Amino acid sequence: MDKDCRRQTMTRLVAVDPGRNKCGLVLADTATNAVLEGKVVAAAAVLDLIMHWQNQAPLAGILIGNGTSSEYWQNLLRHIAPLHVVEERGSTLRARHRYWELWPPSNWRRWLPRGMILPPHHLDAIAAMVLLEDHLGQQLLWAGPPNFRIGP
Repeated sequence: MDKDCRRQTMTRLVAVDPGRNKCGLVLADTATNAVLEGKVVAAAAVLDLIMHWQNQAPLAGILIGNGTSSEYWQNLLRHIAPLHVVEERGSTLRARHRYWELWPPSNWRRWLPRGMILPPHHLDAIAAMVLLEDHLGQQLLWAGPPNFRIGP
């Protein structure tokens, strides 16, 4: 199957955990049930990143949490792809739990209760993934190590 054919069969969704200063974004392919990319970016870079993903291949939709500054982001993003607003209450705590499921602690940390240790990264992208997982009713696969430094 060639690359163009694969792109047409993919159902690409973006999930956004909105914020004032930084946002978590996840690009997922629901046909393969996988996260293609996840980032925590400065608020000023959100639109550019989503447009970059849209230019790579059309997005089937954008899912956004209804929390902090959600209305602002909804107004900016509604013209890019169909927008779905979802409840995000408790997503940060669920993101912490999900982080440790994806990347279990190592060394001596693995013996501590998960609730006592904080992930070493910003969780905004994982929170976006949790919102998408809740919406889809299934967990997504995330291959590779996390890279959640805030950047463009």
